[in-house]
Amino acid sequence: MTLDDVDEYLRTLDGVRARRADGRRAWYVDGLLVARADAAGTLLVRLGGRDREQLVSAHPDTFGVPPRWEAHAKLQADLTGDEDAIRRSLRLAWERQRSVRAGT
Repeated sequence: MTLDDVDEYLRTLDGVRARRADGRRAWYVDGLLVARADAAGTLLVRLGGRDREQLVSAHPDTFGVPPRWEAHAKLQADLTGDEDAIRRSLRLAWERQRSVRAGT
């Protein structure tokens, strides 16, 4: 998966807007971060809690939580990993951010 693939997928989700954050590609919904490019070949996904733990457990070759992110609702996805799992993480992050904005 490439960042262009990520962009193509995220733009299918209602309200997602692409922009640059600190020179990196990033995607937001209602002004809240969904995902952004991280280190080469990786993607930061704004997702925590049970969803993050389940994805890391089910797909350890695709997802991880670097020590600096352990206390944050963030997940690192290896773009060479399972594409369906990455799309699932992005959809979960999108759903979470929309619910935050809606106050639910």
